[in-house]
Amino acid sequence: MAEYRITGLSSDVIGELIAEVGPLWHEQHQARLTARSRQRAVGAGAKHRLVFVDRLLATLVSLRHGTTHDVLACWFGV
Repeated sequence: MAEYRITGLSSDVIGELIAEVGPLWHEQHQARLTARSRQRAVGAGAKHRLVFVDRLLATLVSLRHGTTHDVLACWFGV
C-alpha cells in the first residue's frame, strides 16, 4: 500500500513522516482521552480497527486520488 504510485511518496519519506508525526498524534490522542471525565465505562464505545500507520496511509491515498470512504474501506478491510 505504501508504494509511490499509490501514495505519491517514497517509503523513506513515509517512514520519516511516521517517525515525526506518530509521537505527536499519540500524545494528542492521550491528552484527548484524559482531558474530560468519563461518561461510559472503560472499553465502551467504538473499536477503531486502523492503527496510526494505516490511518496515515489512508489519508495519503485519499488526498492523492480523492477516493471515497467506501473504496478506502475495501482497501484497508474495514
